[in-house]
Amino acid sequence: MKRLILLCMTGIIAGMLQAQPETPGIIPAPVEWKPAEGIFSLNPSSSITVSNNDPAVLRTAELLARALRGSSGFTIPVRSGDVMTRNTGNILLTVNKENDATLGTEGYRLSIKPVMVSISANSAAGIFYGVQSLLQLMPREVDSRQPLQNVQWNIPGMDIIDYPRFGWRGLMLDVSRHFFTKEEVKAFIDEMVRYKFNLLHWHLTDDEGWRIEIKSYPNLTKKGAWSARRVGTFGNFPAPAPDEPRDYGGFYTQKDIREIVQYASERFVNILPEVDVPGHSLATIASYPELSCTPGADKYVVRSGEKIMNWYSGGFTALVDNTLCPANEKVYTFLDKVFTEIAALFPFEYIHMGGDECAKNFWEKNPEVLALMKREKLKDMHEVQSYFVKRVSKIVGSKGKKMIGWDEILEGGLAPNAAVMSWRGMKGGIEAAKMGHEVVMSPTTYAYLDYMQSDPIVEPPVYASLRLKKAYEFEPVPEGVNPALIKGGQANIWSEQLYNTRHMQYMVWPRALAIAEAVWSPKAARNWNRFAARVEANFDRMDMRSVKYARAMFDPIFNPKKDANGQLLVELSTEVEGLDIYYSWDNSHPDPFYPRYDGPMRVPKDASMLKAVTYRKGRQMGRQIDIPVKELEKRAGIQK
Repeated sequence: MKRLILLCMTGIIAGMLQAQPETPGIIPAPVEWKPAEGIFSLNPSSSITVSNNDPAVLRTAELLARALRGSSGFTIPVRSGDVMTRNTGNILLTVNKENDATLGTEGYRLSIKPVMVSISANSAAGIFYGVQSLLQLMPREVDSRQPLQNVQWNIPGMDIIDYPRFGWRGLMLDVSRHFFTKEEVKAFIDEMVRYKFNLLHWHLTDDEGWRIEIKSYPNLTKKGAWSARRVGTFGNFPAPAPDEPRDYGGFYTQKDIREIVQYASERFVNILPEVDVPGHSLATIASYPELSCTPGADKYVVRSGEKIMNWYSGGFTALVDNTLCPANEKVYTFLDKVFTEIAALFPFEYIHMGGDECAKNFWEKNPEVLALMKREKLKDMHEVQSYFVKRVSKIVGSKGKKMIGWDEILEGGLAPNAAVMSWRGMKGGIEAAKMGHEVVMSPTTYAYLDYMQSDPIVEPPVYASLRLKKAYEFEPVPEGVNPALIKGGQANIWSEQLYNTRHMQYMVWPRALAIAEAVWSPKAARNWNRFAARVEANFDRMDMRSVKYARAMFDPIFNPKKDANGQLLVELSTEVEGLDIYYSWDNSHPDPFYPRYDGPMRVPKDASMLKAVTYRKGRQMGRQIDIPVKELEKRAGIQK
């Protein structure tokens, strides 16, 4: 009996070990892996062999070789054919001659043995994703930008079977509020594919800029791509003076677009272009005022961050009419020509029409819109927008594309073939799926990477927060919804407050890693503590690549409360286990020689500031955060 129990326990432990990822582990976590004997070592004689002449696999092999050459200094030749050199340390890439049903179209098998590494897949895309896993399993120095000496390029033996949970694994980049150059967009693609994202949602137009050359309408980039330069807190800037230079911005020529689309394609990334209409269209109207139905639109200019909307609980109104006129036939002619050019530039099957946050207060008073309502028997302004959305859907469909939009396109009735991207929580996606529409989940509650990620007192100000641990809770398939209608999910990075790529990286990473795991890895494999450990290991790799990231997961968390007597009680915590919190009330800077937090605290008499910092084994892990007692009282609802 004891022997049976011992055998059972051994089996359980072995199963647990097999479920555990390696350290540093792969992000997103693979479906299945098990250790194997021995160690593979890359060496000066190593080479990469592609077992056939598939051009896409050869490109992937060259990308892998380039990464290995750059960090190791080895020559790493790439060969094609079935014959490999006899020395150890080689890498074999093979597209299966017969389909492996387990892997699907993007899965792969990765086998690491002392003699060689082999990656097999049903497609070139699967080979590419296997290569990304291989690179993550190599020592972190593989991400170095220059050759490093005295590195043992070893990988422990293992076998991996891996494939994605969803086909739509996206990141949205807003280049309208602040423009990012062609090379910066390519660098963004380089980072996203490391973690098996395969969809770049490109937000190309908004109130602050039109970023894509449309030859039928040259003013879109001549006027619509430029604003007055501002730095500070977006949304609160004064309106530019009439004679102020409008030289901040930029756009992509159609040649640029083709180059980026090709670059993405070679890395198995589709690009979803978004033209945001009918709202968020101030840059369009500033370029072509006749597309508005509001008198005085010829005086409108591209927004530079000044206030143009009134936001209040439950809604919003516009201070200037930033909408295309749904009753103006010129608008539909305009969109037909725009989408004709866009459809020719982007091979992806979908075009995004936006449809979000469309203020209707100007429509409510417009004679042309009221006449449209009467003529088309539209009951309210939601149905007016639905009329617009359905016409846009037909235009997009006429270009051989499918239309997708933000969940507001549900209001007033949805076009039959439209897909919905649910951003206002999961509700819109659930509603759309129950109506039989395809859905991409992208809820603010888990996937908005422009939100603050630590305590607001140390973060650049944004109106909401999203911590890494919360992002990791993202589950794209809600209860009671047909999973077949959930295409996948994505994270969004809006750029109102992103003035440069360094801050953009800080906001994206590591929270995008949580979304990557949600849309690739099995739901049952989720484990916050193991994920956090893999994220921390990944920071070393990002350091090697000079990619900026947030260490907010290590920051102390403040939870002030009001006790039964109305007095302030302060609790501290952390997202990550295994951290010690040290604090001070005397305005000095705490370190491991200060008091360690071990339970709820009361404020000492006359103290005005609480300072806290996290450590692990004597090493500072998070930022020191200084928070006034008055701020703690305010958060606890204590009025003094």
